[in-house]
Amino acid sequence: MKTAILLMGHGSRIAEANRALNTIAALVKEQTGYEIIEVSFREMHPPSIQDGIDRCVAQGARRILLYPYFLFAGAHVLEDLPAEMAAAVKRHPGLQMKLGKPLGVHPKLAEIVTERVTESLTEAGW
Repeated sequence: MKTAILLMGHGSRIAEANRALNTIAALVKEQTGYEIIEVSFREMHPPSIQDGIDRCVAQGARRILLYPYFLFAGAHVLEDLPAEMAAAVKRHPGLQMKLGKPLGVHPKLAEIVTERVTESLTEAGW
């Protein structure tokens, strides 16, 4: 049974912000070896989450891990994304979906923040 990963971002009117998630998806694909990795956005930019789910199914996925590329579990993660999943099940009976955990608090994120802070301080000449 094929499993897909659907990375879901908030979406932005700024194209570069949306392209960043596609770059992350390519890195995840390279690191995990999963054949089906798609990107979707909650609002402001296509493809929508429903379109992302449909793309996964069209490639043969019967299981989809919907991964919220969000820092914390706010209203989108706790309310909107489960509603998106419920809508998709109506269109794709038998489709198995699991909502992953957002990034949250993790030591590796602290490492990244520290690195970016150091870069910013260096650039400022401080």
